[in-house]
This record gives sequence, structure tokens and C-alpha cells, in this order.
Amino acid sequence: MTNGPARPENAPPPRSQLRAARLGPADVVRLGGTGLRTRPLRVFLSALGIAIGVAAMIAVVGISGSGQAEVDRRLDALGTNLLRVAPGESLGGEKAKLPAESVAMIDRVPPVRQVAATGATGANIYRNDRIAVGRTGSLDVLAAGSDLLPAVGGQIRKGRWLDAATETYPAVVLGATAAQRLDLYTPGTRVWIKGRWFSLIGVLDPVPLAPELDSAALVGWPAAKTYLRFDGHPSTVYVRAEDSEVGSVRSVLAATAYPQKPGEVQVSRPSDALAAREATESTLTGLLLGLGGVALLVGGVGVGNTMVISVLERRPEIGLRRALGATRGQIRGQFVTESLLLSLIGGLGGTVLGTLITAGYAVSRDWPTVVPVWASAAGIGSTLVIGMIAGLYPAVRASRLAPTEALSGT
Repeated sequence: MTNGPARPENAPPPRSQLRAARLGPADVVRLGGTGLRTRPLRVFLSALGIAIGVAAMIAVVGISGSGQAEVDRRLDALGTNLLRVAPGESLGGEKAKLPAESVAMIDRVPPVRQVAATGATGANIYRNDRIAVGRTGSLDVLAAGSDLLPAVGGQIRKGRWLDAATETYPAVVLGATAAQRLDLYTPGTRVWIKGRWFSLIGVLDPVPLAPELDSAALVGWPAAKTYLRFDGHPSTVYVRAEDSEVGSVRSVLAATAYPQKPGEVQVSRPSDALAAREATESTLTGLLLGLGGVALLVGGVGVGNTMVISVLERRPEIGLRRALGATRGQIRGQFVTESLLLSLIGGLGGTVLGTLITAGYAVSRDWPTVVPVWASAAGIGSTLVIGMIAGLYPAVRASRLAPTEALSGT
């Protein structure tokens, strides 16, 4: 028993069984790329507009970031993130002492980048053993670790600094003022300290961040214990912290350095230049984001204008594709893909151009070149988002064109 007449063997399937061909992601990309390749001049001009917007944003951010890095470098030389920890007075009015392990305890604080210390030995330094006792020239002999010089931004003028090979032996490094008063600058010269000859191994340049080191003779921490009867208690601890965490680090330094008696610890206050830098960075960041947003908006308007004109010019093509069975979704996907590819080309070109502009300007000013990764990623990502938004309306408009209307060209 049959339900109706048999369908001829070569007859087309019923309309209800027709299905539109599905386009894979690769097909959509190729289709969108075809629309760009057929209009190279317009694509170039549109991508150039986007690239200029992205390049302007990255150049503004990069040049400002490079300038800020130069300012940070100069402010670091002024010690804006350098804190000093020193013993205060005990309740009885006597000079307190920091625990010998205070340096190690401070070093455990996460935002602390560098920590180093000096210790007063109570010894005196003389040019030779025939100088009368008491004619010290107001020069201090301090115990120091090999990590002191980087922490205070010091530089060696002659010779070498204390290291693992010299800090255990009777070797000494003179500060700039100490070398001048003793008239000693040649490494290898011997000096007299607490009844023993020490060998001069280096002379420092002036240290603006720690001027007390200029008039000091520095010996290795282990050598001070061995030859000068140093008790191991630091007299000054130099702490460098993350710029954004200087205030919080300062608030815990006293309790960290001397948990039993934090009231007997003195901690220096942060530099006013650090607060000024933080305020400047906040204001500058807002300005950069505003300028970058305007530049990207201009690029997005260019993409939208290009895609609208493209839809108007390609009405016959849209009508032909619709007549051949392309769905509205496929038409929308084609034009959105074109918009995204156009934005990607402009975004990549703008990123390269903005980076080159930043590098050229920074090199000409002898600044460090800084192009934040977030700026490049934000530039490309923003152009894609703006490109999708800008291409969405033309894509929807193209998909709503009836085949007969599009083919008629009206």
C-alpha cells in the first residue's frame, strides 16, 4: 500500500528537504578575505586610518612610559624608595641595639627588593702605625656586607668592592671623604686599624643616598667580627621596597626588625618625591587612556564607513549569493569577517608603527624604550572589538536585502 504516486528517480528533493550549505570558519575567512583583495586601495586607506589611530595610542603610551621610566630612574637615584632603620633609645635613655638577625627578618617582607646593613665597630683608622692615638680625622670604621653597595646605589672609583673572597680578610674600602682625608687612593696600600694592618682594596665615589659612608672605612662583616671584635649588631639597615608599597613596608619595619621592642627602632619617612611621582602616574594614566580611546574611536568610525560603502557597492554580489542559496547568517558572517580582518590589519600595522615611533623618540632622548605589552594587546584587541561593532550594522543591512532588490541594483 502506498501513500501517493511515486516520485521520479531524477526529480529534485522536496523544498522542505533543502538545506543551505554550511560554511566552516576557514571558508568564512577566505570569503571575507576575497572582499578585501578585490579592493586593495580602499582596504589600504581604511587600514591606514586604523593604523594611525592605534599608532597614535601606542606612541602616546610608549613615549609617556619611556619618559616615566627615565623619571623613575632619576628618582631611584635620589632614593625615593629607600628607607633607613636605626636603633633609637631604650626606656632608660640608653642607646638601643638592633638584633643581629634584624636584616634577615626584614628581608622576608615580600615587597622588600633589597636590604643591607652597616655596623659600627668602634674602631679607628689611621694612615700608619705612627699616627698619634685620637687623631682619627672623624672617620668611622663600619662593618658592611657585599650587598651594601647595590642597595645604596654606590659606585667604585678605584679598585674593587668587598665580595666573598675579601670580606673575610683584613681588607678595607674607603669612602670618598675618608680617602681624601687619609690621602690614600691606591689599592694595595696598607692602613692601620685597631693594632693591625689592613689592605686597601678600593675607593668609593661619593654616595648621595648614604653620605655617612663617604667618611667611613668599610670592612667585611665577617672580618669585622674576627679582627675588630664586632658584636654583629647592625647600626643602620638600608631597605629598598617596591615604590607602591613603601608606605606599607615602613609601617611594619619597626616590628619586623625588633619584634620585642618596636618602640626602640627608628624608621625614616618616605621621600615626598615618591608621593609626587605616584600622583603624576595616576594623572598621566587617565590622560593616556582618554587619548587612546579617542584614537581608537576614530579608527572604528573609519571601519564602519568603509563597510557601509562596501555594502552599497556590492548589492549585485549580495543578491547573486542570496539567489544561489546563501543564508542571511552567511551574508552577515562574510561582512563581519571582512570588518574584523580589516581591523586586524590596521591594528597590527599600527602596533608596529607606534613601537617604531616610540623607540625612535626614546633613543633620540637617551631614554629607556618602554612599550607596555598591555598597550599593544589593548590596541589590537580594541580594534577587533570596534571592527566587529562597526561592521555589524552593514552586515545586518546586507543580509536583509532581498535577492531581487539587490540584483536590480536599486
